[in-house]
Amino acid sequence: MINEKLSLTCDSLLSHQQLACCRSYSGIPHRGKNVLIYSNNQTQQKQLLLTGHHDDISAMAFGKRSNPVILCSASSDYIILWDVEACQKRTQEGKPAAGIVIGTVLGNVVHLSFCFSDERVAACSGTTLYVLSSKRQEVIWTLKGHLGPLTSAEFCPWNPNVLVSTSEDRTFKVWDLKTGAVFYQSFVLSGSPLLSVLLSEKEQHLITGSTDGQVWCFSFDDDYKCHLVKKMDLQKMEKRHKWRQETLNHQGGVAEQSVVDKVEISKPVIQMASCGPFAEIHFGQEIDNSWFCIGSSDGLYVVELATSELLTVLYFKDNPTLSISMAGSWSICPGSDNFMLVLVSALFKPCVVLLELCLNDPTRTGEGGGGFSVFPSSPPLLESPLNAELKRKDPSHPKKKGGLKEKPLVFHSKVKSSGYTTTPRRTMFSPQTSAQKKTSCKKSIKHLGLLRSSYPEDSAAPAEPHIALKIANKQVSCLQYSGDGKQILCGLGDRSVLLYNSCLTGSPTAYVGHDKPVSSVNWSLCRQWWLSAAEDLSLRIWTNSSSEPAIIMGDTMFSKPIRGAQFYYLDKFILLTSGPSVHLYLYNVDLTRDDIKRYKQRSFIKLTSCLTPSASDITALSAVNDFLSYIVLVCCSDRSIQLLDMNKGTVGSVVPDAHSRAIHCITQNKGSTFTSQALESYNLFLTSAVTDGVKMWDLRTMRCVRRYENHVNRCHPCSLAISPCGRFIASGSEDKCAYVYDIRSSTYLHKLQRHSDTVLTVAFNPATPELLTGTLDGKLRLFQSSTGSHLSHDTSAAVHCVSNVTA
Repeated sequence: MINEKLSLTCDSLLSHQQLACCRSYSGIPHRGKNVLIYSNNQTQQKQLLLTGHHDDISAMAFGKRSNPVILCSASSDYIILWDVEACQKRTQEGKPAAGIVIGTVLGNVVHLSFCFSDERVAACSGTTLYVLSSKRQEVIWTLKGHLGPLTSAEFCPWNPNVLVSTSEDRTFKVWDLKTGAVFYQSFVLSGSPLLSVLLSEKEQHLITGSTDGQVWCFSFDDDYKCHLVKKMDLQKMEKRHKWRQETLNHQGGVAEQSVVDKVEISKPVIQMASCGPFAEIHFGQEIDNSWFCIGSSDGLYVVELATSELLTVLYFKDNPTLSISMAGSWSICPGSDNFMLVLVSALFKPCVVLLELCLNDPTRTGEGGGGFSVFPSSPPLLESPLNAELKRKDPSHPKKKGGLKEKPLVFHSKVKSSGYTTTPRRTMFSPQTSAQKKTSCKKSIKHLGLLRSSYPEDSAAPAEPHIALKIANKQVSCLQYSGDGKQILCGLGDRSVLLYNSCLTGSPTAYVGHDKPVSSVNWSLCRQWWLSAAEDLSLRIWTNSSSEPAIIMGDTMFSKPIRGAQFYYLDKFILLTSGPSVHLYLYNVDLTRDDIKRYKQRSFIKLTSCLTPSASDITALSAVNDFLSYIVLVCCSDRSIQLLDMNKGTVGSVVPDAHSRAIHCITQNKGSTFTSQALESYNLFLTSAVTDGVKMWDLRTMRCVRRYENHVNRCHPCSLAISPCGRFIASGSEDKCAYVYDIRSSTYLHKLQRHSDTVLTVAFNPATPELLTGTLDGKLRLFQSSTGSHLSHDTSAAVHCVSNVTA
C-alpha cells in the first residue's frame, strides 16, 4: 500500500540529486542554493528555509541520530551542517537560521553519509572520498584510489573505523579510517557502474547494486576480506515473483499482463535500505523477520536476503493517483509499525513526493502450505494405507484319502548320530586348566552398546582431515551410516555395495548383484538389514549374515529407474519411487533357508499403496523412519516439491517452480538417537538443483527460508547432509571440495579441500562429529571435529532463522 503524503513541484529537475529524508523531516533544494525542510508529521506546517550556499546544492543527508536532528548539505563551495530544531527556534525568534561549515571547495559532491554517531561525514566528489569531522570542522582523510567517479559511501554500523565506497569503475573499496589504507578492493563486478551500497548489521553482509539491476552480497568478516555469498538479478527475481503470484491467485487478466511485460524496463539499484524488524505471530511463535528494500525506477522492491527471493513489489503504475510514475532518486527512511517513509524525485519532471509505504505481512502472499508438521497430530485413519498388515497363513498340507495323519518315527525333530562312522575315543576326559576367564555379561553389553552416551553438541564442525581411502575406480554414488554409527554403506558406480566399519579400517564386505550403478542405499532402523537400488530397475534387501539378497524386487515390476528407496514408518514399509509413482510395500524378511529348495525365496513383499501425485517423473524422495510420521516429500521433474500425506493417501501441498532446474536431492533434518533438537527443527529440509544452489525450507509454511550458494554444482548431482545436532550443513561440490555451512548463515564455515575429483556424496556420522565424503573417482575422505573451537549448542537458534524459518 502506498500513501502519498506530500507532493512538491520544484523549480528544477532533481532526478539525479541526493535528497534527504528522516522520520521527522524531509529536505529538498530550493532555487538551487537554498534548502527547504518539511515536517513529515505535519505536512501543512510552514517550511523551514535554510540559506548559506553560494552555488547550487548537489547532495544532502540527515544524520543517523534522532536527537538532535542534523542535516548536511553540500555544494561546490561549502559543506554545511544544520541543527534543524535549533534553526527552527532561531527562525521563530526572528533570527536567521545558521549552520556550521565543515568543508570548503571540495568540488561537486554527489553523495553524503553520516556515521552512526554523527561525528563524521563522508563526501563523494569525483574520484576522491573526503571524511570530515563534524566537531572539529575539518577534513580528516582524503582517500583516493578509484579509477572512476564515486557514486556512494557508507560507514560500517558495527565498526565506525570502516568505510565502504562504490564507484563507476564497477568496484567497491573497504577503507580503514585509522590508517587511511584500503582493507579490501573488489574485482570488477559488472559491465555497469555500481550505484549504491548497504551494510547489513544482522547478517554482517555487504550488499551492492549496479545500474543494470544486479545485486551482489558479500560476507564481511572481522578481517574485512569479503567473500561473495550470492548474486541476485532484480529482473529475474521479479519474473519468478510474478509467476508465483499468478499460480497462487489464479486470477484473470493474465493475458493482458503478459502484453505489458513485453516492454522491459531497466531496473537500476538506485538506493538500498534495511526494512527493520517485522514481528508476527505464526504457528504460536513470534518470528522476527528482516529484509532489505531496493528503490528502482519503477517502484520499491522488498527482498528477503536469506532466500534471495522477492517478497513484494510496490509499483508506481499500480497506483494511478500518485504524482510520479518513474523515479530518479530515492531517500529511504525505515519507519515503525511496518511503515516506511521515502522521498522520491521524478525522473522526467521537476516533482518530488513523500510516500508512506506499508509492508504489512508480505510473506503471506508466498505461503503455499497448510501448517503441516513432520510429527503426527492424530492417530492414523481406519482406512489409512499405514494400517495395512501382512496376513500370515499357516502352511496347509493335503489330506490323504485314508484320513490317517503322518506321524514321525521318533519323538525328536533331530536324531543324534549313532557314531558308526567316527573313530573310537582313545583318551579319557581331562579338564582344561589354561582357559581364560570370560568377561561378565554387563561388560560385554557395554562394549556392544553405543559409541557415545550422547552426541557432543558443543563441538565444532568436522573439518580436520583424518583418513583418505581409494575404494573403487568408479564414482561413490551414495553413502549412509548405520543408526549406531558403527558401519557405513557405500554404493558404487561399479554395481557393487561395500560395507565398512566407521573407522574405514579392515577389508570391507562386498555385495554384488546389480547390473547397473547403485543409486541409493538405506539402513533399516533395527540395523539387521538394508536395501540397495540401482539403475537396473531393481531393488534388493540384504542381511549382514548372507551375501545373497533376502528379497529381490526387479524383473518387470518397474518400468523406470528407482530414484529413491528407503525403509519407512519404523521399518514397517519399504517406500520407493519409480517414474511418476510412489510405491508403498509391506515386506517380511525370513532368514531361514531350506537347503533343498534354496532357489525358493522365503521372504516376500506386498504392494499396499501406489500414489501418483502428478504426471511428472519423481526425481528425489525423503521421509522419516526414526519415528512415526505421515509426511513424505517428493521432488518432480517439473521442478516442484510435493508433500504427500500417507495417512490419507493424498497430496497435501505443492510448491511449484521450487528451483530453476529439476531437484536431484532432498534431505530432511532427521536428527539422531544420540542427540535431541528443538521440535521445530525437524520441520526443516533441504533441496538442491544443478546451477541453483541449495535451499532450506520450512515444512510448516512450505516456504524457502534460506539459500546456500557458495559451492559449485553445474552438472553432477551433488548430495547434501544435515548434522545430527542440526547446526551444520554439508554439500558436495564440483571444485574438488566439500562445503560445510552454518545452518543460520548463508556463508560457508569450512571449505574442505584436497579431494582429487568432484565430491558427489556426503554423510555425517550420527554418533560422533565426523563427516565422510565420496568422490567421482571412487575415493573416501573422513573429516573429524577439532577439539579447540566450540559453538553454541542451542538448536533453537537454527529454527529462529525462520530468518531461519522466516527471515
